[in-house]
Amino acid sequence: MANERLKALAFAFAMLLPLAALAQDGAKRPDAAATAQQLLAHMDAGEYAQAEAMFGADMATAVPVEKLRAVWESLPAQAGEARGRGEPALESKTGTQLATIPLHYAKAELVAKVAVADDGRVVGFMIQPAPPPPAPAVAADANFHETDFAVGDGERALPGTLAMPYGDGQAPEKLVPAVVLVHGSGPQDRDETIGANKPFLDIARGLAAQGIAVLRYEKRTKARPQDFVGHDFSVDDETTNDAVLAVDALRKTPGIDPARVFVLGHSQGGMMAPRIAAVSSHVAGLVLLAAPSRPLLDIVIEQNRRLAVLDDGKTSDDERDAINKLVEQVRVTRDPSTDPATKTVLEQPVGYWRSVDAVDPVKEAEADALPMLVLQGARDIQVVDADWQGWKAAFHDDPKVTFKLYDKLNHLGIAGEGEGSLAEYMKPGHVDTQLIDDTAAWIKAH
Repeated sequence: MANERLKALAFAFAMLLPLAALAQDGAKRPDAAATAQQLLAHMDAGEYAQAEAMFGADMATAVPVEKLRAVWESLPAQAGEARGRGEPALESKTGTQLATIPLHYAKAELVAKVAVADDGRVVGFMIQPAPPPPAPAVAADANFHETDFAVGDGERALPGTLAMPYGDGQAPEKLVPAVVLVHGSGPQDRDETIGANKPFLDIARGLAAQGIAVLRYEKRTKARPQDFVGHDFSVDDETTNDAVLAVDALRKTPGIDPARVFVLGHSQGGMMAPRIAAVSSHVAGLVLLAAPSRPLLDIVIEQNRRLAVLDDGKTSDDERDAINKLVEQVRVTRDPSTDPATKTVLEQPVGYWRSVDAVDPVKEAEADALPMLVLQGARDIQVVDADWQGWKAAFHDDPKVTFKLYDKLNHLGIAGEGEGSLAEYMKPGHVDTQLIDDTAAWIKAH
């Protein structure tokens, strides 16, 4: 669930302060880079009152001294030791300039964004993970190629990429197996970019290099958020329906074996994979990567409790208040008298969360009775051993189900050492080759 719906869990590390309204145009523009550097220097020195004094009125109201202090002083606990700053980049807009400054930490790369109005006041400030580099081009000597691929029709179609093997020199009519990748929660891109990593890019190219076609696509909440405005929506609108369209489109693609199209779901995508298979009725098997086996709302609470103590071994008063608020939001969500339009957890409507709460991935997988490969990282701090044991308890004696547990892998399928943390999502890495090899071998065997 490393995504925006679980931002407080997977990306709580991205400390955001609200951007205030932009100031009016001025005749002379201030040195926004110098202003931004001065703001950060004040905070480095613990001079939070002086930093706040640089704010415009709205910004000072939105971000008082104690909030500023809490954000800044929490960074080393999550990102490691501060190791300096890079040079600012400036972007000019009407009435304001935006200075973006790289922040180097031992465990992560961040950026500070400081909006400076033409009166010299700071009217916006945020700290967030540095954007990952663009995906590299496919190597010239690769044995697969990538092409654009649309999921759905018309203006509602979602853009995607199909990684297709070139073939092995056998008869041209030889068809290849294929996989649809289904994202975790939140507005994910086709590479499932999370921090400095692109797990779906790694998986797609790793499987394609072994003769398996792979389709990855932009999630609807990323590509077309307007489709969710002004009416009720469910987790099926968010995930299931588009994945079913993707399976159908892939089955009809030249060179694909229509009887061997699989679904690989990550995190919430793994939770939804059994339902996708049931709705489609054309899925050959399921690969579940870090898939919850328990109700998602319960996991949200559990994750927040776990993450509160990861950085310093204790739960602060603010963290305890936030957890208590979340517990109450979940109670309200599950109260049948609550209006479905009421917004609760992560500002999403109760109707949406009820649709999520109604998903029972284990029972739905039992009803599918499909071959499954269940993959889990032992260092995963989001979908944990309790979920792994849920799948094991239900399918341990099912010959159609294979389990793989990887001692060093985190929620993204990337190796690390020691206790897992959110900060390691900000460190560039790649999905473990053994996990990809195991997935390819399993698909080829089915």
